[in-house]
Amino acid sequence: MSTTNLLRRGVSFSPRLHFASSKLFSTAARPQAIRPVRILRNFTLAATLSLSAYTFGALFPHPYFTFISPRPAPGPPSDPESPSSLAYTASLEEKLQSIPLLASLRAQSDADEWYETRPYARLSEERRVNNLTAGALKGPGKLALPPLVRCKNDESESYVFVHVGRGLCGHDGIIHGGLLATILDESLARTAISNLPDKIGVTANLSINYRAPTFADQFITVRVTLTEKKGRKTKVAGRVEDQKGTVLVEATATFVQPRYAHLLNNQAVKDAMGEPEPKKSTPILLADGASALPPSQSVTK
Repeated sequence: MSTTNLLRRGVSFSPRLHFASSKLFSTAARPQAIRPVRILRNFTLAATLSLSAYTFGALFPHPYFTFISPRPAPGPPSDPESPSSLAYTASLEEKLQSIPLLASLRAQSDADEWYETRPYARLSEERRVNNLTAGALKGPGKLALPPLVRCKNDESESYVFVHVGRGLCGHDGIIHGGLLATILDESLARTAISNLPDKIGVTANLSINYRAPTFADQFITVRVTLTEKKGRKTKVAGRVEDQKGTVLVEATATFVQPRYAHLLNNQAVKDAMGEPEPKKSTPILLADGASALPPSQSVTK
């Protein structure tokens, strides 16, 4: 008898071999008693992951969650001259002077072709109280610091560093779009008006595109470039960025010098915009001229 026939007979007529082979190759489901254990295990795993995700999200929420459930925050201090307000402003000034972009601009090879100034520093108090950004919106929680402007000597480019507080929000935690339009208008105007014959001009057109939400309690940078200069008309372009370089807002504008501008005194405009300061070894800090940095940390303009 052949080996093949013996094997066939062994498999066919041996009860033990038949039982073992059928058990080995069986595809029958496991006993039903195992299913509740598996369900309980999966439920426990899902509950643990969900609880962990919720806890992590509560401790470190993504900024965009403020659209859904904004966190409450205290309002701006009622007294801008209180010790706590002054300490807050001083700490912001130190952060401003430590912004990496500002430090890199000061260290560039063409640093001598630029100057720095602080708008509104020379603006008289009687004019300041009736000014939107230098008066009504000034203070901790709002525009706590006067902007720092780093401008090219030929007035063709500028960088404007501004801190925006939570008191300037439209939606809680998100800076009001109208406030950003105001900051852009003033930043663009400074470069545009500086290139007009009599240094006096008005906004003829301002076009704005909002690219991303601007979160409160941060420094933003407005980059401005002169795009056209022709007689009594100038055109400029600018964009608002956060400190990571994310573009938040883009804008273009046209400014025109009135025909009667030569009859007006433009000194008030110059005081508001800020003029080039004499060269010195310490940076221009707070509007009152006080330095918030020790001499060892001062940066030459």
